[in-house]
Amino acid sequence: MKAELITIGDEILIGQIVNTNSVFLAKVLNKIGIEIAQITSISDERTAITKALDASSERAELVILTGGLGPTKDDITKHILCSYFDDTLVENKEILAHIEEIFEKYVTTPINDQNRQQALLPSKAKILKNQHGTASGMWFEKERQIIISLPGVPFEMKALMTHEVLPALKDHFSRPFIIHKTVLTYGLGESAIAQRIEDWENALPQDIKLAYLPNLGRVRLRLSGKGEVEAELEQRIDSEIEKLLPLIKDIFVGFEDTSPFEEQIQTQFIDQQQTLAVAESCTGGEIAARLTKIPGASAYFKGGAVVYHTQSKSEVLGVSEEIIRKHTVVSQEVAEAMAVQVRNKFGASVGLATTGNAGPSKGDSDAEVGTVWIAIATKERVLSEQFLFGKHRQRVVGKAVNKALEMVYKELI
Repeated sequence: MKAELITIGDEILIGQIVNTNSVFLAKVLNKIGIEIAQITSISDERTAITKALDASSERAELVILTGGLGPTKDDITKHILCSYFDDTLVENKEILAHIEEIFEKYVTTPINDQNRQQALLPSKAKILKNQHGTASGMWFEKERQIIISLPGVPFEMKALMTHEVLPALKDHFSRPFIIHKTVLTYGLGESAIAQRIEDWENALPQDIKLAYLPNLGRVRLRLSGKGEVEAELEQRIDSEIEKLLPLIKDIFVGFEDTSPFEEQIQTQFIDQQQTLAVAESCTGGEIAARLTKIPGASAYFKGGAVVYHTQSKSEVLGVSEEIIRKHTVVSQEVAEAMAVQVRNKFGASVGLATTGNAGPSKGDSDAEVGTVWIAIATKERVLSEQFLFGKHRQRVVGKAVNKALEMVYKELI
């Protein structure tokens, strides 16, 4: 079956916020076998919403709208839905009591009539109680189509979707199984991988699709299939992956579907009873941020130092000023000294360091913009590698972070 996602809000159309709601909805719907036919973003305007609903009837059996359910005058979604379904608003006593309780317990400003009016809801809709806010969800049915309206606040929408909508959709629709499995690779470009696995790709069954998803030095290979018997479909996809892995064994680092790459790094450190400390210059703390987003990182991550200024590399880490003068701050010698010193400072098993020119200017080095040195220090050895990541600052930093994580993972395994 097909679904359409309609996001309501001028703030999306002017680029003020990112449409994360549609990303979440597409993922969770796909997992239960519902394909997304279209994602639409529209303004908070009666004609736009009505036209979007009319157009969706040709594409989808399920429509999910998000946004426009607040207490202010620009939140008009439920009024438009009333007109669309020839319905009227009635006061829902249970929802009114819920709204009043929220204000009494959690809101410092007094409740007003606009807040209470959020308990006025379409009489024909099944009301989805929002445990985390005052805007209720609404479930309508019209001929062959289900239209669901959810609040635009992401954590409220996600809770309603998880606890109310998804279980109801599973009961309501007969759905095929859709399975995606994503292989993570590092260190080889999309076209080079495609050339390497061309024969395998050409031999894939017609109902199993391969997608290349490149991003800053890493390429994800996603296999997708759809079928009526879940176990059989999963076995067929796993069989194709077994044929693929020997072809990419030198660049394969795991599966995205099981856990993020940073979690796989964490698992390696903990299993080997090793610890990590990082010294970052051009990456500005991004490596530490990525690693510590994973719960439990404190079991192996000792700490880090953002030594962005040349002087801080000496004052904070104790890198020799003579080495910096002799080789410049973007050099193999400085990167390796940073890795050794941060390992010693934090008493870690492994020290990881980055130094480079992210641009737009060269700073305290004559190295070309985009030059990055990454170094790793362990008890047994120190290794380093130089990279040229281009001239786009954000791309340089992103590639440096990804490459540093790849290098430390490979050192562990």
